[in-house]
Amino acid sequence: MRLGIFGGTFDPPHVGQLVLAQEALWQLNLDQIIWLLTPVSPLKSREDITPWQQRWQLLVAATKDNAQFRLSRVDIERPEPTFAYESAQILRETYPNEQLVYLVGGDSLHDLPKWEQPQRLLASCDQLGVMHRTGTKIDLQLLEEQIPGLSAKLVWVDAPLIDISASTIRQRLRKNQPVRYFLPHTVYQTIQERNLYR
Repeated sequence: MRLGIFGGTFDPPHVGQLVLAQEALWQLNLDQIIWLLTPVSPLKSREDITPWQQRWQLLVAATKDNAQFRLSRVDIERPEPTFAYESAQILRETYPNEQLVYLVGGDSLHDLPKWEQPQRLLASCDQLGVMHRTGTKIDLQLLEEQIPGLSAKLVWVDAPLIDISASTIRQRLRKNQPVRYFLPHTVYQTIQERNLYR
C-alpha cells in the first residue's frame, strides 16, 4: 500500500486540511492518510497552543467518517521534543512493506533544511509529497545543495488555494465571529458543545 503521512498541530483541524488530504490521496494514488498529531512543533512557539488531548478529540471527530483516514499516536506517546525524522523512522518500522509518502506544504519544503536531520527523514520515506500552494517560491537547486537527494524523492500535489488557517479560526472563536463553514460539522459541533477556544 501507499501511505501518506500528514503531520501537524491541528489546532483545530479544519476543512482546508481535509481538502489537502483528499487531494493528496487522489493525486498521489495513496491508499490511506496517516494523520500524525504533533503535541508541540519544534519550529513553532508553545504560546497559545491547545492541550493535545483536546486537539486529538477534534481530529478524531474530523476524520472518523473517512475509512481512508487513520490516526497515529506516534508523536504523543513519546517525550518532547518530537521530530519528523523520528516519527518517519517509527512508521517505517511499523509499516516495513508499505510505501511511505511524507506530506508537507510548500512552505515546509522551503524550511526543510532547518528541520532536525532532514536527511534521515528522506531516508525513512519513499517520497516527499509537496502540497504546493500558489505564490510560494521554491528554489529546488538550493534545496538540493543543502539536502542532497531531495529532488529525486519529490512528488507534487497541485493544492487548491484555500485561505483558511487554524490561527484565524481560533481568533474568530475568541471574538465570537462565525466559523461554521471553516470546520467539518463534527468539529464545529464539538467546539460549540464544549465551548472551546473561548
